[in-house]
Amino acid sequence: MKKLKGIPVSPGIAKGKAIVLHGEDTFSPPLQVVTDSDIPREIARFEDALTRTRAEILGIRKKISAQIGREHSDIFNAHLLILEDRTLIEDVIAAIKEKKSTAEYAFSIVVQSYFKAFSQIDDEYLRERVSDIKDIGRRLLKNLYGEQKTDLENLEQNVIVIAHDLSPSDTAMMNKDKVLAFVTDIGGPTSHTAILGRSLEIPAVVGMEGVTTEVKTGDEVIVDGTHGILIVNPDEATIEEYFREEKRFTDLTTELDKLKDLPAETKDGHRITLAANIEFHDEIPSVFSHGAEGIGLYRTEYFYLNRVDLPTEEEQYQAYKQVAEKIAPHSVIVRTLDLGGDKFVSSLELPHEMNPFLGWRAIRFCLTRVDVFKIQLRAILRASKHGNLKVMYPMISSFQELKRANEILTECRKELDKEKIPYDHKMEIGAMIEIPSAALTSDILAKEVSFFSIGTNDLIQYALAVDRVNEKIAYLYEPTHPAILKLIKLVIDNAHAKKLWVGSCGEMSGDAAIALLLLGLGIDEISTSPVVIPKVKKIIRSITYKEAQEIAKHAMTLTSGQEIIEFLNAKVREIAKELID
Repeated sequence: MKKLKGIPVSPGIAKGKAIVLHGEDTFSPPLQVVTDSDIPREIARFEDALTRTRAEILGIRKKISAQIGREHSDIFNAHLLILEDRTLIEDVIAAIKEKKSTAEYAFSIVVQSYFKAFSQIDDEYLRERVSDIKDIGRRLLKNLYGEQKTDLENLEQNVIVIAHDLSPSDTAMMNKDKVLAFVTDIGGPTSHTAILGRSLEIPAVVGMEGVTTEVKTGDEVIVDGTHGILIVNPDEATIEEYFREEKRFTDLTTELDKLKDLPAETKDGHRITLAANIEFHDEIPSVFSHGAEGIGLYRTEYFYLNRVDLPTEEEQYQAYKQVAEKIAPHSVIVRTLDLGGDKFVSSLELPHEMNPFLGWRAIRFCLTRVDVFKIQLRAILRASKHGNLKVMYPMISSFQELKRANEILTECRKELDKEKIPYDHKMEIGAMIEIPSAALTSDILAKEVSFFSIGTNDLIQYALAVDRVNEKIAYLYEPTHPAILKLIKLVIDNAHAKKLWVGSCGEMSGDAAIALLLLGLGIDEISTSPVVIPKVKKIIRSITYKEAQEIAKHAMTLTSGQEIIEFLNAKVREIAKELID
């Protein structure tokens, strides 16, 4: 029995058979010398693997095209081009002959030379093709090894997925009804893989370095997504222990479900709004089932990803309209596109940058590409008449940026007025506070908006100089660092002084202990993953506002993030012990 530790990102307990997709060492098969007479056989094996891999990719493309449209399936065209590249094919055949090696070894050394060459090209679109080559390489090597390809689409039994990371083709084909949990080598608490686990509402652990080498397909494993633990081939006593733990978790979930229709209100009548973060339209049922009061963060950049063209105004209008109508009368806060950083669109020709998270992204991109920005703003305005839509701009760093964004919004309003197209003239406008400069000048920014939403994922990253998806420095990513709490408190105080409401839409809000702190600091809205909303509601309804204020006041006197979180967890144990234990 082995016990491994990673970063917990989606709560719950799951037990089942492991499927290991691939590890980091996939491209390092050992050199095996073959005889001259074996060379034709190795070349034939390689060509057969090419044919089978191409058939797999064509199948994926067909499925995606049928389910969500051809424009989304075009992402796999690059995979097919790689498989048909004559230079690559001839290089592998030449390596088999020259080194008298197996096809696996020859292909791995050729493809690694491609990785190196592409990673050095000063063009972001071409650099991004490395992930396509890796995905194709893994598939082809699986076929060469003669291993039965793990078919995540047609799984016959429940499984627990173990992977270095989850590639686009892995997630696209995953039968989510059969995947009980997943664990990855890499990733942090706010990585896209972590968010995927929470949106699927299954246990997930990331940043468990080396897990793909410690676990074999077929191993019996237990995933504890609440504490970030993986048990490999557990003994009977451990199985019994986690069976009891799973029952406690299920009982707690059932109990928390009873709060669904109750307000997020303290014992002495202080009420805040609990909203949900979403990326896709099909997450709306989860918003309702967990008792959220609207959507506090609707990420829109996913309209722009995995496609060869830009979304039209009409396409976006229809999408925003659907969400507005379904969530009404509750509000939907639409974040304008936040491209750049780790999200690129080839058709927009975003440049390669040394530090993309500090570069031409989000509002900076929109203020330069006004043509793209105006199409989205017009779509949001048009949809606003169908419900309670609000708009907010990401990555604001100065008053000038905010003022210019509002000027462009005014231009869009005038255009719609001239075209006699109706919209909500009183639609609220907000700014995301996720850069220290915005937090420190929030009293000035308040002159241009109706509300603030604190994006804690990036605020922590920028204030503490910590890459939030780098598992090697995950220990430095401290939501309760005193500097972060002081910035949050400053934003709340400045907003309230100007009669603005302020929310929090980062992942830290989903921690019951930190939600307790935010409540005491005076936050008006907490928006987080739907699955954790019941826990947050429980803590709010278990305390008076005055008590929460006293807890926050004491927390602000402590000297370290660790000391603060320990203090907050102790308070949660006193107030709602079941949320911690």
